[in-house]
Amino acid sequence: MKLSQGAAALFLTMAGAAAQAEISSTVTVVSDYNWRGVTQSAQDPALQISLDYAHESGFYAGAWGSNIDFGNNDANIEVDLYTGFAGGETFLWDVGLIWYTYPDSNGDALDFPEVYASLGYKWIEGKISYTSNFSGLSEQAWYYEANGTFELPANFGLGAHVGFSDGQGIEASYGQGNYFDWSLGVTYTLGHFDLGLKYVDGSDLKTLDGTRNDVFSSEARAIFSVATTFPWSKD
Repeated sequence: MKLSQGAAALFLTMAGAAAQAEISSTVTVVSDYNWRGVTQSAQDPALQISLDYAHESGFYAGAWGSNIDFGNNDANIEVDLYTGFAGGETFLWDVGLIWYTYPDSNGDALDFPEVYASLGYKWIEGKISYTSNFSGLSEQAWYYEANGTFELPANFGLGAHVGFSDGQGIEASYGQGNYFDWSLGVTYTLGHFDLGLKYVDGSDLKTLDGTRNDVFSSEARAIFSVATTFPWSKD
């Protein structure tokens, strides 16, 4: 079949874009899926998988999924869809949109979008996230965070994080208007695998203390993780 000039041009454009892009997938096993200081898996292990597309222009898009445990809610899976632009070498920047979805929940009541922007310099980053419909409650919420990553000798690394959640959506979900969380951890690269151990703590969400089967617990805990990214490099 002979391609028209327009179709041929489109094919060459797409082929050129693919040659300048990278597709990868990361598989992670964690002892607890913790999101902003609150367990999303009732402190049980979680399997998490992502599929990512990144173009040399800075454009990226992807999907990420994990098993969850929200107690009486039927939701067992979370799937996040995201896209954005990022760039910089010494000074880093990133802006994007993420859509949190729960395909097997009661309808789409929990789904909500969030926009974010971050600035970084070498090993430190500041980021702000905002939604007008936190957890499908039609209430706004903000999340402010600072993150630091430090390379250590012998394939070790150090990671630090502090975050602050605020807004009517936080109060509607957790019964208090704001709270903070922090974590400190160490990583180790062993071949194609990244091993991590971090300690997570922060404000105690009193309304969630003693929840049945540790659903949405904000208790301090240590979290272990193992991750690998495909395709594996040949190094």
